Formats: sequence, C-alpha cells, structure tokens
Amino acid sequence: MADTDADDLDFTQPSRRRTLGYDPVLTRTCFDSLGTEERVAAGGSFFVENQLTDKIYLLVEGEVSLRRGARSLDIVKPGEIFGELAALTHQPRSASAVARTPCRAISLGARQLRRAIHETPEFGFMLMNIMVTRLRVTVAMLNMTKSLPDWRGAPEIRVFDDKLMATLTSALQERTPLHYPAQKVIMKENEGGVFMYVVLEGRVAISVGSQVVERVGPGGVFGEMALVDQSTRAATAVAETECELLPVNRGDFLDLTKNRPEIGMSLLKAVAERLRYMDTGYR
Repeated sequence: MADTDADDLDFTQPSRRRTLGYDPVLTRTCFDSLGTEERVAAGGSFFVENQLTDKIYLLVEGEVSLRRGARSLDIVKPGEIFGELAALTHQPRSASAVARTPCRAISLGARQLRRAIHETPEFGFMLMNIMVTRLRVTVAMLNMTKSLPDWRGAPEIRVFDDKLMATLTSALQERTPLHYPAQKVIMKENEGGVFMYVVLEGRVAISVGSQVVERVGPGGVFGEMALVDQSTRAATAVAETECELLPVNRGDFLDLTKNRPEIGMSLLKAVAERLRYMDTGYR
C-alpha cells in the first residue's frame, strides 16, 4: 500500500457508494413495492445532521450532496441509496443530505425496510455486503492514519437476544461448540476466513493492528465480514476469558439469512452499528 494515499481509500468519495454486489434492479424492485416517493427542490434537505429519522432513500433523479458540517463527503447519483446507517441503527443522522438539483427519491421507513428484508432476504444480504465493504475501507483508512477509535468508548453490541440465540442454536444443533482458553488466538488479521463465531460464553477482544477496537460477549458475533464478501480477516480475535463459541460456516450463514430473516436483520444492524462506531474515528 506504499503507493496509496488517503484519497484512494476514502469511501466517501463520489462513485464509491455502488460496491461489489450492489444490484440496482433488486434495489429498485424493493423500493418500488414498499416505498414512498419524495421530491426535494434544489437546496432543500432530505435530512439534516443530528436529526433522528429512520428513512433509507433510493435516488431516482437528480444529485444529492452528503455533508458533515461544512465538509462535503459524497455525491449521490441516480440509482444509489443513502441514509442507510441511521435507518439501520436508529441513531441520529451523522450527516446532512442536500439536493444539489431538483431530486426525486423513494424512501423506506424502518418498518418498510424490515418488511423488504423479510420478503426479499437477498436485499438484506446485498445491504450487508455494502456495509462490509464500507467497513473494510474505513478500518483500512483508520489503521493507516493511526486514528482507530478507543475501544473503551465502544458499546458491547449484543447481536442476538435470548430468543434469537435459541433459534440459532436450534438451527445449528449439529454444530459442536468450540472451547478456547483465555489468551488463545481465534483468528488473525489478513488470514482467510472460513467461519464466523457466535459467543455463547466468555468474552473476546477484537483488534486491528495492535489496538483493541471492540469486545464481544455472549450473544455477540465476530468474523462475519469474511463470510459476506469472502475476503481475508479484517481483524484479530483473542479470547480474553475462557470462551465457548458456536462456529458458523458460509453455507450455514447463507441458509440462516435466507430462511430466517430476523437473524439476517440482526446481523445487518450489527454491521451497521460497527461501521457507525468506526466512522467516529474518521470524523
């Protein structure tokens, strides 16, 4: 990466929003079937920074500028989606979306988004692929600039509640849980990934380079990025305490997200929350 500068890695640059795996036909079908058309005049806003709204948008006509304070982050073109992080995490907007020209878009509220993912699991998997791609680029940027966020400010995200944990373990009852003693390395950054892991007991530290960025406890998940995009590991995981982990291979993962949309929705939200947290270091 010696010849790569910050702009080469900046996922906020124009044309970066369409990632590998983005399906514009599938996206338009889902938005058309459940969404609401919205029009915004040039200079108007779809949403503003720190506003609490739950809509995700598909731009049909015009151009939208994404801004954080006075800083321009991205230009959204027709056929691209925006506003997905706040819609998935139910947190205030981290940027403003301002119409550069007269715009027409289709919006999905939180309820419509959940319905779209339940009715079309492929749409949820596509969104997860987008989140994973952006997360990888964000982590690479932060690692390169030595500005990874301090793990002590990170929430411990529980992906699956007790009900979903019961559903998951029942669906994977033939899988044998793995036991790891404290300080055992579970996976290494830049290695190939075969499994994601669901923490049944104990706590796991996730690090990028030499910095711990997250801790995962019971009901939490790690290693899912390699199953989504079939790339190498973005982080290292070490058992902080004695751990019991449920391994999930890619076949299991695809089956779960297709046939149990509530599990796919929980994983998608977790990836979005992780991206949002990492993005605080990018600001």
